[in-house]
Amino acid sequence: MDRPKTVGALTDLMRGGGYLADRGLATALFVSLSLDRPILLEGEVGVGKTEVAKVLASVFGRRLIRLQCYEGIDTNQALYEWDYARQMLAIRALSERQVDDDAAVDTLFGPKFLLERPLLEAVRAGDRAVLLIDEVDRADDEFEAFLLELLSDFQISIPEIGTVSAETVPLVVLTSNRTRELHDALKRRCLYHWVGYPDAAREVEIILVREPGVSQTLARKVVAAVNRLRELDLAKPPGVAESIDWVRTLEVLGEDDLDARTLEDTLGAVVKDRDDLDLVRANLDEIATGA
Repeated sequence: MDRPKTVGALTDLMRGGGYLADRGLATALFVSLSLDRPILLEGEVGVGKTEVAKVLASVFGRRLIRLQCYEGIDTNQALYEWDYARQMLAIRALSERQVDDDAAVDTLFGPKFLLERPLLEAVRAGDRAVLLIDEVDRADDEFEAFLLELLSDFQISIPEIGTVSAETVPLVVLTSNRTRELHDALKRRCLYHWVGYPDAAREVEIILVREPGVSQTLARKVVAAVNRLRELDLAKPPGVAESIDWVRTLEVLGEDDLDARTLEDTLGAVVKDRDDLDLVRANLDEIATGA
């Protein structure tokens, strides 16, 4: 699909894919697409950062390539690995055939023994892909420094094969929950947008876009309750994803109202921490009344 010509066209396209982007986010994404620049989305957990990449891949008909970052991730796990099991089998076969050493090395380190990991896959896919580097704040400084080079040149050096360069640039979306501060050097290579909690009216609209069968009354009650939960001193405040899960849970149970009973019965859809559950249960009547 051709890139949209205006911010409004991108907003409509994403809405058609089930994502209601506000003007600020849509503008940042439009500029990212137009300039072939990576975009870094920071914000609280559950506000829809990861979903942005999924929806963009869907509406543009691109392949979504996801690199989930975690503590201790290294370049091999992100770039490529050699298929050692297949190489061992090949070594046995070559030894029986008494193949020349140089020819054997060329055979063993050829493309068919190379296991692509997300970053190499994205470089080769180019603009046919959306590369999601999810929760980059969970990776360590060394891995973050490695990403700087990749995001600048979009090429990867494989000693046994050579340099693999992207013919076209993939759309790159990085997300961060701010478990640690990212370095300025990484931020400078990206466009930046903070994804915050939406206001109540927009959150209701988001729920109705994602769950068109739900009543406006129930959506409003869920959003009101979620906003009361966010006002409490919770370790893990609920995001928009939890609001949607809560509505789905109530629908599955056949509930069309949110009172103290249904609120307590369905808390597991929206509160995911034991201490938070105790705090919420101590304020159930107040939360139910506010909803």
